[in-house]
Amino acid sequence: MELHELTATQAVQAIRDGHITSEELVSACLARIRALKDSVQAWAFLDPDYALAQARRADEIRREGKVFGSLHGVPVGIKDIFDTTDMPTEYGTVLHLGHRPTRDATAVALLRQAGAVIMGKTVTTELAYYAPGKTTNPRDPRRTPGGSSSGSAAAVAAGMVPLAIGSQTNGSVLRPASFCGVFGFKPSYGLISRHGMLRLSRALDQVGVFARSIEDVALIGDCLMNYDAQDPDVQARVRPNLAATAAEEPPVPPLFVLVKTPMWSTLQRDTQAGFAELIEHLGGQLHQVELSISIEDGLACHRTIMEADMARSLEREYERGRDQLSAAMRAAIERGRRVTAAEYNRALAAMAPLATVLDELFLNYGTIVTPVVAGEAPLGLESTGDPIFCTFWTLCRTPSISVPLLQGANGLPIGVQLVGAPDDDGRLLRSARWLVESVEAGARGAEVAAPARGRKR
Repeated sequence: MELHELTATQAVQAIRDGHITSEELVSACLARIRALKDSVQAWAFLDPDYALAQARRADEIRREGKVFGSLHGVPVGIKDIFDTTDMPTEYGTVLHLGHRPTRDATAVALLRQAGAVIMGKTVTTELAYYAPGKTTNPRDPRRTPGGSSSGSAAAVAAGMVPLAIGSQTNGSVLRPASFCGVFGFKPSYGLISRHGMLRLSRALDQVGVFARSIEDVALIGDCLMNYDAQDPDVQARVRPNLAATAAEEPPVPPLFVLVKTPMWSTLQRDTQAGFAELIEHLGGQLHQVELSISIEDGLACHRTIMEADMARSLEREYERGRDQLSAAMRAAIERGRRVTAAEYNRALAAMAPLATVLDELFLNYGTIVTPVVAGEAPLGLESTGDPIFCTFWTLCRTPSISVPLLQGANGLPIGVQLVGAPDDDGRLLRSARWLVESVEAGARGAEVAAPARGRKR
């Protein structure tokens, strides 16, 4: 295995045991970035010398026998909407070219505290909305990597870094994770501080992570879930031990529930076929239900909240440089400016009944299974794909993960979305790990059986 192919968990152990150095790992990742720089274009800012300097310092700390953190020496990509004191933070717009924050975002500070090498800033769509950046899909450069966390997903998928962080206000973590074929995790609302991250919507914004294994998702998640009074929605609570819970064997086989939602008919044929195989594989461990609430009403509430909040959060950008914003951004802000206080408050009030219905569902079922996207990453780089399969679950503030289980007709990845109960993130990751291992075991069995059937012919 090449060094750039190591998972974060493998890299941490190899550095800890002295089998490799952080400088060797970062050098391998930089070589990978150089090799794919022109085709993938995942980075908004990258200073190889600075990345190597951080790695050498990490190695020095290890040699001196000093205490080091759980991500010691591991390179991490940072979506370019998180403030960094030592790198520009431009939010994907010319309106903030050259912007240099004076403080790190809390998420970045926690990664540094864990010993991570801050590799650079990954490409975001314009102000974390829909207008694409320069990044392409590493699986097929003709296709979108998704958005808005496009660079983070592509960098992990391409082997440029084992971990990256992003954000989700609609479908901006899970959608690019599905299109690029990596794990993308959006935790329960309020578990990771958003202080120092570009704000679109206080009610909807969440920090998310990208990785190549569930073990790695838990590893970085544990580093980021820390109380921060600077984010008013992060409460002082017992921190979930994601790594320990995710690694446990479930006390009983997990019980899944399929929620198709009204958008099911828009799924591409290969996605529907993939879900049919998954349903057959799970057998009696999967039940199907229809929610007693209107998904369509939820989608409308999400749009009202998001656009009204964007109009307020991005007022300065709109007033100062609306002509330099994309047409989609201007239109969203202008729709948001027309939302009345009564409409906004009604949309916010609708969130509580949704949570009540889901709480009742989770009393009987551990994990919801539902699509992330309609199918493979679409051809073309003019858009980032449709987030509609993620919208409702973002509104509900539930933890969600995109698991790269399916494959489309063109051999490209299609994620399966697993949704867990709020504040039960560890169990969601445990169920996701169980499902991945179960599907992989079934696939190995099918590969063994296929030659036998061939010999019978």
